[in-house]
Amino acid sequence: MKLFRYPSDDELDAIVSRPEVDLSALSSVVNEVLQRVKSEGDAAVRAYEERFDHVVLSDIQVREEEFAEADAALSQELKAAIAQAYSNISRFHAAQRQELPRVETSPGVSCWQTAVPIEHVGLYVPGGTAPLFSTVLMLATPARLAGCRNIVLCSPPNAEGRIHPAILYAARLAGVTNIFKIGGIQAIGAMAYGTETIPKVSKIFGPGNRFVMAAKQAVSLDGTAIDMPAGPSEVCVVADEHANAAFVAADLLSQAEHGSDSQVLLITTSEALLQQVQEEIGKQLKALPRCAFASDALDNSRMVLVHHTTEAMRLANRYAPEHLILQTIDCMDLASQVVNAGSVFLGKYACESAGDYASGTNHTLPTHGYATAYSGVNLDSFMRKITFQHLTPEGIRSIGRTVELMAEAEELQAHKHAMTLRIESL
Repeated sequence: MKLFRYPSDDELDAIVSRPEVDLSALSSVVNEVLQRVKSEGDAAVRAYEERFDHVVLSDIQVREEEFAEADAALSQELKAAIAQAYSNISRFHAAQRQELPRVETSPGVSCWQTAVPIEHVGLYVPGGTAPLFSTVLMLATPARLAGCRNIVLCSPPNAEGRIHPAILYAARLAGVTNIFKIGGIQAIGAMAYGTETIPKVSKIFGPGNRFVMAAKQAVSLDGTAIDMPAGPSEVCVVADEHANAAFVAADLLSQAEHGSDSQVLLITTSEALLQQVQEEIGKQLKALPRCAFASDALDNSRMVLVHHTTEAMRLANRYAPEHLILQTIDCMDLASQVVNAGSVFLGKYACESAGDYASGTNHTLPTHGYATAYSGVNLDSFMRKITFQHLTPEGIRSIGRTVELMAEAEELQAHKHAMTLRIESL
């Protein structure tokens, strides 16, 4: 990790910069696959599964017996853990429902808003270097709570044409049974355009590798909404002299092990802690099965020594991290200074892993600085807000002349005429 001690303003851009991700270089492959899936449907999906996932599929859709086999393959202990995580995620997301009031903006003019679920949604769950069954819970749970009528889930199969049993178990628990054994660009294309087997959806959710991200961006320009733009995963830890160095190192490494293009950032007010964390990273890294990924990610990462926590928070907000961990003695006070972050973890016991799995918050979050403009996935992500208005004759008298004047000033005479007719009818 590159070390910055008391950086100048000129160094801040370098500190908050991310690893370069040039998705344009993938455009030819992505466009080829998407167009072929769009025109050839299931045949293209099968061909690309054989080419990219090295599997010949007899069935694209998961059969009922595969759910039973998945249930039998998991230990009771893991199933209980998944159930607890599901319960907490359900409880937190159900609490996000809002009662929207009806407002009389002028006498006789009533306006209100109704939340309506997106009817058809697609969930992408990675299954390559790590089977992310926790992502099933994070996406399927709010989709079901929102009332989405058709939930489609795609995840890449293994060499035997099977999806990881924990993914299937989590999907069944969350109420999703419309599951397809496809991954990568072809999965995004199939959900965006529909095939003979796979239903077309209106919005696609979920993380993935750079090919998946590029495919999501491409279909978002062709009529299918996506949850958010995304880059590699990241964490920022703000720590003071009271922080536990072993905890800090573990938090940094838990993010770094996601992949070689991940990034971690430590901002601290303590020179001593800085040294202790470096030593802890060295010790803990050796024990990680994914140490190669983590080691590469650390090459993209930084440690920054600053004078005080106010300066640390300014830098953290400028970085706008996906995950922000405040391991300081005054973390609750610092929380009020958070402006840009996907999800925030307060205190030495709130590790990022808690939010990734079981605290109840969602782990599908904005990366690459998009936390300046995007929220993480939540119940509203699966909803649309439709506005209504009702005018009585009194309402026409209240705002009719205002509408006429504004329409005329904009030189839209038909707009003015629509109101004038109503005024004259009274």
